[in-house]
Amino acid sequence: MDEFYFKIDHLHPNKGSKKGKLRLGRGQGSGKGGTCGRGHKGAKSRSGFSKKKGFEGGQMPLQRRIPKFGFKGNIRKKIVGINLDTIQNCINNISQKQENNNNIVNKEFYLKNNLAKKNDFVKILGRGELHISLNIHANQFSKKALFSIKKIGGKATFME
Repeated sequence: MDEFYFKIDHLHPNKGSKKGKLRLGRGQGSGKGGTCGRGHKGAKSRSGFSKKKGFEGGQMPLQRRIPKFGFKGNIRKKIVGINLDTIQNCINNISQKQENNNNIVNKEFYLKNNLAKKNDFVKILGRGELHISLNIHANQFSKKALFSIKKIGGKATFME
């Protein structure tokens, strides 16, 4: 054996294992002359053609055939429900910190304890119990919450 066969610069693939790139539009003898395998006329035969998402060949597209429905006005108020046990937990945390406790639960209380935001519509819900009488200010109260607040000797005040 000669060293010639083992040199890296003399390596080549076997005959017939590699096929040449198909050259489109090089005459009828090549088999892909003229239309280059794109058929005759139409948008798909042109260079630079790209189909838009959802295009159905001129037929009314699905997203336009299906009717719109529903309405969401931008004047809606976000209603935030706050349960009695949540208020009681906040009161307990405040009393542990030895802060001034005046037994009034209002918008400032909700903001300070991250229960509601500035423009939220606050509704007090009846889960849990209160252990101290409070003067609670809110936009709405559930029946159970009103009963629980008045039972303990508290006051429910509706605010605008």
